[in-house]
Amino acid sequence: MLVAEVKIDGIEGNPEQSLLEDAVYGAIRTQPGQATTSTQLQADLNAIFATGYFANVNFRPEDTPLGVRVVFLVEPNPILQGVTPAGTQVLPESVVAEAFGSQYGRTLNFKDLQSGVKRINAWYQENGYVLAQVVDATQISPDGRVTLEIAEGIVDSVDVKFLDADGNPTTEEGEPVRGRTKPYVVTREFSLKPGDVFNRTQAERDLQRVFGLGLFQDVRLSLDPSPEDPRKVIVVANVIESRTANIGATGGVSSSNGLFGSVSLGQDNFRGRSQKLRSEVTLGQREFLFDVGFTDPWIKGDPYRTGYTVNAFRRRSISLNYSGGDRDIDLPNGDTPRILRTGGGVRFSRPLSKNVFEPAEWNASLGLQYQRVNIRDEDGDSELQDELGNDLTFSGKDADDLVMVQLGLARDRRNNRAQPTAGSITRLSLDQSVPIGSGSILMNRLRANHSQYLPVRYLKFTEGCKKPKPTAEECPQTLAFNVQAGTILGDLPPYEAFSLGGANSIRGYGEGEVGSGRSFLQASAEYRFPMFSFVGGALFADYGTDVGTGDNVPGNPAGVRQKPGSGYGVGIGVRVRSPLGPIRADYTLLSDDGDQRFQFGIGERF
Repeated sequence: MLVAEVKIDGIEGNPEQSLLEDAVYGAIRTQPGQATTSTQLQADLNAIFATGYFANVNFRPEDTPLGVRVVFLVEPNPILQGVTPAGTQVLPESVVAEAFGSQYGRTLNFKDLQSGVKRINAWYQENGYVLAQVVDATQISPDGRVTLEIAEGIVDSVDVKFLDADGNPTTEEGEPVRGRTKPYVVTREFSLKPGDVFNRTQAERDLQRVFGLGLFQDVRLSLDPSPEDPRKVIVVANVIESRTANIGATGGVSSSNGLFGSVSLGQDNFRGRSQKLRSEVTLGQREFLFDVGFTDPWIKGDPYRTGYTVNAFRRRSISLNYSGGDRDIDLPNGDTPRILRTGGGVRFSRPLSKNVFEPAEWNASLGLQYQRVNIRDEDGDSELQDELGNDLTFSGKDADDLVMVQLGLARDRRNNRAQPTAGSITRLSLDQSVPIGSGSILMNRLRANHSQYLPVRYLKFTEGCKKPKPTAEECPQTLAFNVQAGTILGDLPPYEAFSLGGANSIRGYGEGEVGSGRSFLQASAEYRFPMFSFVGGALFADYGTDVGTGDNVPGNPAGVRQKPGSGYGVGIGVRVRSPLGPIRADYTLLSDDGDQRFQFGIGERF
């Protein structure tokens, strides 16, 4: 069949007639003066349609004296006026405008439209919405408006599934594994709620919070289709529970209690509600001591993540304010003064954040505590004065009553709480006593504590530190600084003075040997660096002073014991990782009293 002429019908008067003509003529192989076949004409129709500009394409042959006139019948797409997504919650209008804006005002091209659809799908994937996609882009109105049908992957529900130690969801009898933990303890840690669009990044953060509860060996995520709507998804947290109960017992003979026995019990998932129960009881020939506490980290149903702790105690210890120093001052009978505190309290805490699932800028706490304070000798008998006649209690009676309203603020910006290498942590506290009971004590205690961590890379002992740009995990090396200060206004029982010196204060001195003041200032600096596998090293320098307030403490316990009131220590240390945290061994090389000593502790100094 000889082609005499090729024509296009259907684009007359179109504002982009020239563009459409070029698209058709550029796509077809049928040319005037050449022979063609039905197969070639069908291929031309496919090629015209493939340009993306036409909704319908056909051809009509017409006989002429010179041969066949081939008329291509085309139906152009409308001028694209806009693209409207349907079924979306998270897709910003700006993303739609960026994907399709350059096509507005031009003849709709299916190829360009599909490129925009790919950009929409790519945005969803890049932002963690891994289940979302455009499922239909064929709804085109006559006036040139395209409706995109999008399935974003809506969360139908958040469920919990318990697994056994091997990861199986059922028992040998085929029954579902039952857990001790209440499901709401897990689901309330999920910021993903029914009706939200599933986001992988968000779900991973939710899983990290669940794992951070310390109740589970493993936490895994799975997705099940909703039986009611295949476009929705059921988010399932698969958890393997840990053992959360602990028990311990000790016994022996001590100078404080004589023959004694001690039992401790603990449960970190009391009643399956992530509540913590702690108890320790010591029964001796001379004393009955106990410490019992209950913590609910998040009150059920509270939208602000409020938690509380209730405790009761009877504790006895040697006071650091009444010991240490160059001069040994004891009780008239030669015993070292011991402080017996009996009481209890309640403390509430919550993050100061609108979104409880995001790290809060500040966390606040408010509490009320009561203590009855006695000074005892080794046999448990009350003592009111030391051997020099200085009062050991504020009231001058057998016991003092301390009723304290406690307010605390904390801001934690550390990159890692266990082993920080960057960021900071700030703590502020205010304790106000209520003047009731024995002594009618009216005291206001203020404290501030700030630690700053700067990442560095001075030494390269480990392979991780030898890399060109190691991460904080590969090379946990830091300069760490800590500054603390405090003061007490109003009444001051001598046993409440600030004590300075020791492994957790000024290293190189024994516990409480530097001073006991109404105010204090303390600063420390450390260079922490890894040496190999689980062992690290540290260089440290500590300084502290009571800023001349030791003699403002009733009875001047520091002055009569000839404590210096200020001191410093410089040395080296070793850190060994353990399940309990870093085991710390520090050796002071230089201090202003000339002593060199080893000191040990668990956990970093700050």
